Amino acid sequence: MKRTFILLPLFVSGLLLTGCVSKKSFADLQSKNELLKNENVELRKANQSAEVELAGYKANVKSLEERLEEARKNNEELRKSYTALQGSLDQSLQQNSQGNINISKLVDEINASNRFIKQLVEAKSKSDSLNMVLTNNLTRSLSNDELKEVDIKVLKGVVYISLADNMLYKSGSYEVNERAGQTLSKIAKIITDYKDYDVLVEGNTDPVPISRPNIRNNWDLSTLRASSVVQVLQNQYGVDPKRLTAAGRGEYNPIADNDTELGRQRNRRTQIIITPKLDQFMDLIDKAPDTEESQSLGE
Repeated sequence: MKRTFILLPLFVSGLLLTGCVSKKSFADLQSKNELLKNENVELRKANQSAEVELAGYKANVKSLEERLEEARKNNEELRKSYTALQGSLDQSLQQNSQGNINISKLVDEINASNRFIKQLVEAKSKSDSLNMVLTNNLTRSLSNDELKEVDIKVLKGVVYISLADNMLYKSGSYEVNERAGQTLSKIAKIITDYKDYDVLVEGNTDPVPISRPNIRNNWDLSTLRASSVVQVLQNQYGVDPKRLTAAGRGEYNPIADNDTELGRQRNRRTQIIITPKLDQFMDLIDKAPDTEESQSLGE
């Protein structure tokens, strides 16, 4: 009995102790539950923030992919442009090489042309000097009276000796009179001394009509007068006939007005024209630089 009373308090104490322990555990669980709730809220917030950041990253990735694709396209265009530019450069280099060859040929042509021009200038200078000497020598050989009826001038590298018809011929005649012999002899000496010149004797008249035996008109008269002077130079003064040419201009080469007597008198004249030989000039032309290469360059 006594043992029973002892166990009973112990049982009651055990129950009380168990009730205390349960309340404490419940409180702990509630506390942990609150913590878990708070952590869950924080996790949700973190998850939402992560989703926002992920969406931003996805947007950035898409933008980068688009930019990468655009860069690829630009790179392809640049590659095509580079290929075209390289082709143009190669073509330009080839053309430049050909152009250098053409320029070299052109320089050679220009140098050859310059040498030829120099030869022409030297020839003209020599011709001008000879013409001046010829003119001076002839002028000094003529008397004052002869100079009144003889006009000497140099035009464009040609010496013109103009003789009045009243000194050479009788009116309406083509026969050379004796008075002209002395003057023609001096002219013949000058022609003989300068062998590199050809001589053209040219007859001119006024427009006054003429009709005589063997002279139909002024064409005949001017030609016959020129022929007469040529034959005097050849037969009487020994001028080489191969250097002589006779020509008639009739009334169609006037140097003065035919409305006056003085003008008609000036137009009635015979001109002795002394020129450098044509074959010498042609020889100089034949020495001109060949233009075939220049033409090929132009093509």
